[in-house]
Amino acid sequence: MRVPALFVGHGSPMNAIEPTVFTLSWQALGARLRAQYAIRAIVCVSAHWLTRGTWVSSAEYPETIHDFGGFPEALYAMRYGAAGDPALAERVQRLIPQAKIDSARGFDHGVWSVLWHLFPGADVPVVSLSLDVGLDAGGHYALGQALAPLREEGVLIVASGNVVHNLRSFNWQGEGEPFAWAAHTRALVNAWMENDDPFLRDESRYPADIAQAAPTPEHFYPLLYVAGARHAQDRLEVFNDEIVGQSLSMTSYLLQ
Repeated sequence: MRVPALFVGHGSPMNAIEPTVFTLSWQALGARLRAQYAIRAIVCVSAHWLTRGTWVSSAEYPETIHDFGGFPEALYAMRYGAAGDPALAERVQRLIPQAKIDSARGFDHGVWSVLWHLFPGADVPVVSLSLDVGLDAGGHYALGQALAPLREEGVLIVASGNVVHNLRSFNWQGEGEPFAWAAHTRALVNAWMENDDPFLRDESRYPADIAQAAPTPEHFYPLLYVAGARHAQDRLEVFNDEIVGQSLSMTSYLLQ
């Protein structure tokens, strides 16, 4: 049975330890996925592993990376104990021949803060895939296409980022209505995902609002891996479709 592909708007690292409507939805989704599918492993593409070229992790026992500052000690104490999967890393390299193996890479918070809720038992092996900073949206989409066969092999593709991610405009004092450019970007990308629209992978067609919603693209690009791994028969489920702090979208997508 083909397993899903999932993009999660991960938001703040605090989502790892604070119960919110978003983390509760991750927990419910994880329970549903575990009940419906035989998921043997996960390939995770995170906004927080940026490299020259594409790299895939092969550590047998990846460490938990606390790649942030200024948060409570409870967050730094967290460890996600899932195993790696060196054989799966080699399989990814066969699908993406230009990918290089990183035998030491651990789980950054874009990986573990989400998987902590989706797979709390840490009993599913996880391999991380980096984001090549030299690629555009089309290049990342093509890598997602290359990974698509994994879904037929019981491998869940998880991408972790945010469709709208502008921390310079983030309202730390309160909520408020989303900025117009943030709301427009969210609605536009939702429509592109709903219609499997090629505009999503062609940055020359992006309106100016996307540049403001994602002033640096690393949180946006993970979505392209899920879009690229899409199957013609997939149904799209949109969830956590909210903008917090006026400029950060938690919008998430499940293809199954």
